[in-house]
Formats: sequence, structure tokens, C-alpha cells
Amino acid sequence: MSTDLPDRQHTAPGHPGRRPPAPRPGTATPPIAFVGTGRMGGPMAANLARAGFDVQVWNRTPDRAAPLTGAGAVVAPSPAGAVRGAGILITMLADGPATEQAATGPDGFLPAAPGLIWVQMATIGADWTARLARTAARHGVTFVDAPVSGSEGPARAGQLVVLASGPDRMRALLAPVFGALGRATVWLGPAGDGTSAKLVLNNWLVDLAETTAETLSFARRLGLDPGAIVDLLQSTPLGSPYAMQKAATMLTGDFTPAFALRHALKDAELAVQAAQASGTELALTQALLPRWRHAAERHADDDLAAVYTTA
Repeated sequence: MSTDLPDRQHTAPGHPGRRPPAPRPGTATPPIAFVGTGRMGGPMAANLARAGFDVQVWNRTPDRAAPLTGAGAVVAPSPAGAVRGAGILITMLADGPATEQAATGPDGFLPAAPGLIWVQMATIGADWTARLARTAARHGVTFVDAPVSGSEGPARAGQLVVLASGPDRMRALLAPVFGALGRATVWLGPAGDGTSAKLVLNNWLVDLAETTAETLSFARRLGLDPGAIVDLLQSTPLGSPYAMQKAATMLTGDFTPAFALRHALKDAELAVQAAQASGTELALTQALLPRWRHAAERHADDDLAAVYTTA
């Protein structure tokens, strides 16, 4: 499937039956619905609530949403309930099928909210981004594609990088929202370009992690101290901060997840799919997939640094 989106602006026609909700007094930002409050979405929704926005949240597992009441958010009983009265919706769900289910399934948010601004911030791939953008347009909803770069730590600290794409007229309205979530927002063009950039960045990330694991294993098998090799790399331009951070994690064997292996594997597969659809090949990423799948059989919920155990 082509990664080009049929309507590059993804703006929806006006909907005569619904006016966008009025913002709170003293702010230009309307109430926000946040759907998907897991490891990444929970801290993001909390940061929005703490920043003073009116936030209504929903999560498939209610226990993951309940603590957000302490930050000032209101927990809704369904996706449709979350968007009731909201002007902006943010989705941060696991993948494309889960996002579509929340959008159009029983008590889905799209039929309940024509005229909504939908900001899709999860990494779901190019095909799903295009599919959901078309679905949004059919429901009179403006679609903004804005995945984030960063793991759970930056999400909690409000230090994510937002890779935004969509209608230019959304920039000013969403600036304070993105400002509460991240340290920087990069607008990349029409909706879909944010997801493309995220796939490129995450492809770089998984290749760095694989190279780091292989390098440490190679050093060990040659009888060298992998820690000494890390010190050597850090003294040269070859030692990127991310690779050195993962190297330290690999050597300590503490795989407390910052970025779970199953999510990194999903993103690597999405990158390979997008490359194939564009007529190119990611040879390095394609080569690591079988071993990463094997590592995920035991370490799916551990940090992606756990690939070192099979290197």
C-alpha cells in the first residue's frame, strides 16, 4: 500500500450538527480527551492535567487510568465518553488495530465527535496512519499525525520530541498542548510525514542497539573486556550517547524497560514494511528481525537492551 495519503491536508468539512467546544475561561485550548493511558500515555495525560488543561481519559484497563484523577483528570467509561465535550482528542494506543477499535468499535469516539481535532501520537506505521486519516475525514474529524520520539522517562519529564504533521492551521492551537508534553515540536508537513520521520528515527535506534549488542559480544568472544571497549568507544567520536547508554544497560543486565523490546520489535517491523512499500530495503534491520523475535520470546516486556542475551 502506498504511504501517500489521499487528502494531504486531512481537513474535514464543517459539521452543521456540532460546534467545537468552547475553551475554558482564560485559555485558548479546548478540553482534551486522552485515549490510551499506558506506559507512555499515562505520564503524558498527567502532564497535560498538571499543566491546567481540562483532561478526560479512557483506557481499556481502567486501573491504568484511575491514578490520573490525582493529577486532575476525569476518567471516562468509554472512548465515546472521553470525547464528550472535548475539542481535542489524543490517542496513544498500542497499535493500529487497537486505535481503530477505540475509534469505530462499540462506544467508539469517532461517531460521537464530528468536528473534533484528532491528534494521533502513537507509533502505528504508515499504512495505519493513512487508513485512520481517511476514516477521520469520513466522520468530519481533522486528523493530525504527531508521534513522539522518547521513552517513558522523557514522557514523565515532559521532554519528548513531537514529530507533528497535518494542517498548518492546527499549529497555533496545538502549540500549548505539545509544549506540555515535550521539549520540542517539529512540524514536518502534511499528515503522514510525522509517522514517516518516526519510522526513520526508530530504524536508526534499533540498528544502533543491534550494533551495540554485537560489538560487546564480539569483544567478549575475542577475550576482551567489553567494559574496556565501551570506555574506548566513549573516548572517540564513535561512541554515540544512546549506544553507550544501552551498552551500560547490557553489561549490567538490568533490563528494566525504558523502551520495551516488544515495542521496538514492532517499530522495526513497521519500518521494514514502509521501506518495502516505498521500493527500497532496510537490509540491516531485516537481518536483525529473526534474532529479535527470538529474544522477545523471553524478554518481550524487558528493555530492548535484552537483545544482548542472544548476541
